[in-house]
Amino acid sequence: MRKRGITIKLFAVTALFFLAFYAMIMIFQLVFFDSFYQQYKTKEAAEHLNSLAQGYEENSWNAEELTKHTLSYMQETKSPLTIVDAEGYQLVQDPFHIMLETEDGDVLEVALSLFVTDYGNYLNALNIRKGDTLEINGESDLSVTSVIYPSVITKDEESVGEHLEENEITIQGKVKSVSLPQAGMSNRGLGLLYDALLEWFPLEEDLLKQLNNGESLQLNWVEPWTGKHNLVLIEPIKKDGEMQYMFSVTSLQETKDTNEALRVFYLYIGIAGIFLILLLSLFYSRLVSSPLIKLNEMAKKMVHLDFSSVKPIKQKDELGSLSNNMLIMAQNLDIALEDLKRANEKLKQDMEKRKQMEKAQREFFEHASHELKTPLSIVKSFAEGLQDGISPDKHDHYINVIIEESDKMQVLIGDMLDLAKLENGAIKLRKSSFMLSEMIEDLSDKMYCMAKEKQVSIEVMPRNEMPITADYEWMERVMRNLLVNAVRHSEADSVITIRIETDLDTARSVFMIDNKGNQIPEEQLDKIWNRFYRTETSRSRMTGGTGLGLAIVQQILDLHDFSYGVENTSEGVRFIVKFYK
Repeated sequence: MRKRGITIKLFAVTALFFLAFYAMIMIFQLVFFDSFYQQYKTKEAAEHLNSLAQGYEENSWNAEELTKHTLSYMQETKSPLTIVDAEGYQLVQDPFHIMLETEDGDVLEVALSLFVTDYGNYLNALNIRKGDTLEINGESDLSVTSVIYPSVITKDEESVGEHLEENEITIQGKVKSVSLPQAGMSNRGLGLLYDALLEWFPLEEDLLKQLNNGESLQLNWVEPWTGKHNLVLIEPIKKDGEMQYMFSVTSLQETKDTNEALRVFYLYIGIAGIFLILLLSLFYSRLVSSPLIKLNEMAKKMVHLDFSSVKPIKQKDELGSLSNNMLIMAQNLDIALEDLKRANEKLKQDMEKRKQMEKAQREFFEHASHELKTPLSIVKSFAEGLQDGISPDKHDHYINVIIEESDKMQVLIGDMLDLAKLENGAIKLRKSSFMLSEMIEDLSDKMYCMAKEKQVSIEVMPRNEMPITADYEWMERVMRNLLVNAVRHSEADSVITIRIETDLDTARSVFMIDNKGNQIPEEQLDKIWNRFYRTETSRSRMTGGTGLGLAIVQQILDLHDFSYGVENTSEGVRFIVKFYK
């Protein structure tokens, strides 16, 4: 049922598409082609005529050059052309003519435009060439006696035409030049041109006014005796201070005749076309639907993860390749889904981490501004005191306070810069092997004065100690911060105990520093590593540091991949660091 359904659908859609496309072509051909072709031909003829008129107006062409351009226009547009005045009298030489020199030495023009309309093929058969002797029977132009309109042309006893009954003259002479229409142009509307001249000239006053204003005319003309449609083009020209008019007639009847023939032609071809469309649509629908149905069956088995009975389509094309790829896709789908779940989970973690980083940055700037505000205020107030001229006995005290507060700001800024470098990963560790107890003994000696002021002592108790591998300078910073933190928060007359032990089985060293003092509330144990965090709410400048010490410790230990932690003891607080190779 499904096979028949998709086949019928493809067949119907394909057939309807091609039929609609075919019908659209026929509709455009039968309904719009006539008007489209007329507009196209009108535009083409008008552009050619306008171009010829500009060239004639701007250049001083002689009769031979004008004839050449006129013939070129007639060849391109298949339309006759002449130049006339407002009364319809021709002002230029007939493009089709014979220049004949008589025995007396006179040169006469034999106008042929009307003659070739009736006898063009016969005239070409005479094969007239320069130097031939001709006998011309006809009548002369009333206004220009040097122009002859022939009725009969005779060459070597071969004649073309019919004699006039009256006013006929006979002239003999040699051909100086000849201009005849090319093959296929003999009967193209040359007579129609003169019929149109008689119909339209003299021009009506409103048309003459438009032309004198420089407007080109495109006029539809239906021959009254044949009913054929024609296009009359008139282009105004100002030559030698006088208005002249290029006059051309283009037949539109051939378009209508051609379109009528095409309608009959499309009627016959339409029957064969519809049959062919139906046949191709049926073949196409079966060609496409058959492998699609098989692919659908494969997909239904894959939905239930049944790959055992699935067989690829044996076709060496895109559909065969698709069936093979579907098998591979289904087998890898579970792996891809698991990877996607892990990627989504990692993305969530990264987004959460980013939010935490943004929050931490805001808090960092808030705390940094707060920590810098107090020493800056002190420095400013004491500097203003010096500026106001305090008593000499307080002068040294004010300077010492300014220096002390400047040193504090310098330490704070240094800690912030170090923390920023550590967080950005800009630090490259230079690891070496050293004994941790020796480093701590050295630090204890340096902190003797601070410990003495707090009335505490420092005891270092290594056991089974082995060297650790770390960056010496940064690890010294960790131990110094932990020692300073322990001293600051120890009770007077107490002992700070530092134990360094090594597990001989795992070769892992453990550092523990215990002090006797106030415990850290359990809810704050995870927060002490945050920047500018202090367990005391007063944030006294006498008992606290910059608030960045433990944050720096955390970054350094994370950079080394060492584990660390803090816990409360019965008497105080213990910090623990575990070193791994």
